[in-house]
Amino acid sequence: MPRLVGPVLAAGSLARLPQPRLRRDELNLRPWQFADAPAVATAYEDPGIRQWHARSMIGDEARAWVEQWPGRWRSETGAGWAVVGADDDDLLGQISLRAFDLGEGAGEISYWVLPAARGRRVASRALDVLTAWAFETLGLHRIVVKHSTGNPASCRVAERAGYQLEGTERSAALHADGWHDMHLHARIATTPSG
Repeated sequence: MPRLVGPVLAAGSLARLPQPRLRRDELNLRPWQFADAPAVATAYEDPGIRQWHARSMIGDEARAWVEQWPGRWRSETGAGWAVVGADDDDLLGQISLRAFDLGEGAGEISYWVLPAARGRRVASRALDVLTAWAFETLGLHRIVVKHSTGNPASCRVAERAGYQLEGTERSAALHADGWHDMHLHARIATTPSG
């Protein structure tokens, strides 16, 4: 059945670009490096990261996780960045465009921040940086953030970055402690940042 509208972004729109390094002030978003695997494994020892991302990750799993990002970029199924400080070494967190629908111009962002970096608005600043790039350079039309309703910190991150709460998806994600309702926040390209 023919579509009556063309795609917002043609296939290849992401893959034709090199994955960028994104910077703002003292915050850098850089593509994952193989040397980051031990820090990722350490991050997933944090109970908060494990709780809200519903997984653990040890040595080989962390290496595989880091190593899969370049392929996801090329296949246009996701894009991940390490969030680091000005020195480019100390891992503060991660942020990723974890799902794309280029034809619809849509994406979903997820993030986590290490305990030592919490309380400094690292996640909301990283979300703002990645959102600006995704709208202005990539050309997405709509981006969503989903998080458990039991995670008010993630709600504050989304709101600070201008993501409006659109509603609650009931019993939408299975965590170790059972099913969670999920808040759905969204921004569209014409929405000003928070």
